[in-house]
Amino acid sequence: MQQEFDVLIIGSGAAGLSLALRLADTAKVAVLSKGSLTSGSTWLAQGGIAAVLDESDLIQDHVSDTLTAGAHLSHNDAVEFTVKNGKRSIEWLINQGVPFTRDGPSYHLTKEGGHSHRRIIHAADATGRAVQETLVKRAQEHESIHLFEYCTAVDLITRRKLKHAHNRCLGAYVLDSSTGHVNVFKAKYVVLATGGASKAYLYTSNSDGSSGDGIAMAWRSGCRVANMEFNQFHPTCLYHPQAKSFLITEAVRGEGGKLLLPDGTPFMEQFDERAELAPRDIVARAIDHEMKRLGSDCLYLDISHKPQAFILEHFPTIYDRCLKLGIDISKDPIPVVPAAHYTCGGVMTNQQGHTDLNALYAIGETSFTGLHGANRLASNSLLECLVFAESAANDILARFEEKLDTVDVPDWDESQVTDSDEDVIISHNWDELRRFMWDYVGIVRTNKRLRRAKHRVDLLQQEITEYYSNYKISKDLLELRNLASVSDLIIRSAALRKESRGLHYTLDYPKQGPEARDTILTPINFEWPQ
Repeated sequence: MQQEFDVLIIGSGAAGLSLALRLADTAKVAVLSKGSLTSGSTWLAQGGIAAVLDESDLIQDHVSDTLTAGAHLSHNDAVEFTVKNGKRSIEWLINQGVPFTRDGPSYHLTKEGGHSHRRIIHAADATGRAVQETLVKRAQEHESIHLFEYCTAVDLITRRKLKHAHNRCLGAYVLDSSTGHVNVFKAKYVVLATGGASKAYLYTSNSDGSSGDGIAMAWRSGCRVANMEFNQFHPTCLYHPQAKSFLITEAVRGEGGKLLLPDGTPFMEQFDERAELAPRDIVARAIDHEMKRLGSDCLYLDISHKPQAFILEHFPTIYDRCLKLGIDISKDPIPVVPAAHYTCGGVMTNQQGHTDLNALYAIGETSFTGLHGANRLASNSLLECLVFAESAANDILARFEEKLDTVDVPDWDESQVTDSDEDVIISHNWDELRRFMWDYVGIVRTNKRLRRAKHRVDLLQQEITEYYSNYKISKDLLELRNLASVSDLIIRSAALRKESRGLHYTLDYPKQGPEARDTILTPINFEWPQ
């Protein structure tokens, strides 16, 4: 089956749905979601959105905090662009109906690690859920937005792949999980808003869908990627066998939560004068160091010194979740471990979301805009989704009347493949990949560990390519293929950086180098269009 739209958006989180809503009055828009519309990482975001909203705060202070957290690898122009457009993006969300938490007549602003002011607007401790529910509702109400759940993009369709000159993205092949068929989605413009790749690691705070699909598809289509070595590990993921991927928001530390050793001793001041409010890379390394030094399975985060009414008001989701597991956070400390949380690198774009491939855009965590540098400042992620969704929408609308020649796109051909009777290979390779990425390319790295990881990912990619070529595809196979590709990019990027900066810490080069440079990878054997 073939369908045609003005704009195809791959991904249904804050970036994808914001873009869809900004385009829908003019364009016929398709939005793909690998699972349900609420299954992505936006839904899980707890803390909030950073923006200069208080009169005592300054644009330059937010810019400065972002540059400092990014270990001065962030691009000044990208940071200033994002921060200056932050307030308008928040006002747009408010107009959509997002129920942000109020403090009297104003909105309540909290403070998180790395911020010099209270500037995090939030909806209690479930901001992502509030944003996602609102955007989904608005999208469902708009007749020009066509929402496709349980649909996984297989690969981008380009003119070059169809043996045409003047390369351009034409759409995507899409697997419908409900039928098992691969359909053609054609579009004048295609936008990757598929999130990050934290599922490459054994422990992650993200949803199961964070498999780097957009980054891998763009790479296979000839787009450059940058700074893939910078994977943010959130310091505080709930440690409990029944608590899969449950994050303890940064705001707990922002509101006075203390990190403790198993014997109740605080330790963060030994690592940074900002203690619990140090940037995430410092806090995550400190926890990792103490866990390894003590041989502990976890450490603890204590907010119990605050009144119970305060905890229930500010952290109702965390309180309820922990209580169901037998932990009363108003009385007891929370067991925590670091977990892969955010992909700071991605597909290279400009401020309009353009990639190296004509008519292909990337926004949100999939993209590399230059905002995050070597470490993402807390709550800048949803802000980036909103600001660049607006920028990409404006660019697409300005190009909307472009006259394009039609190109026939063949249907997906699976006549040469068979049904697999060895799906255990997929689950085994998935587990192996995530374990060696955690062990060898995690919070602390070495050249030796990276060489071991590279050897293993090369073998895995060979197996996956053979499997992909001989059997009918599935969602699990597509995600494994993309994760292996993105893991290879992470390993290669990490090996190229001969210093420790931000989230990339290596024992072989423990000091920060004198010059801040991006790590840019270009697809091999790809001829750039003239």
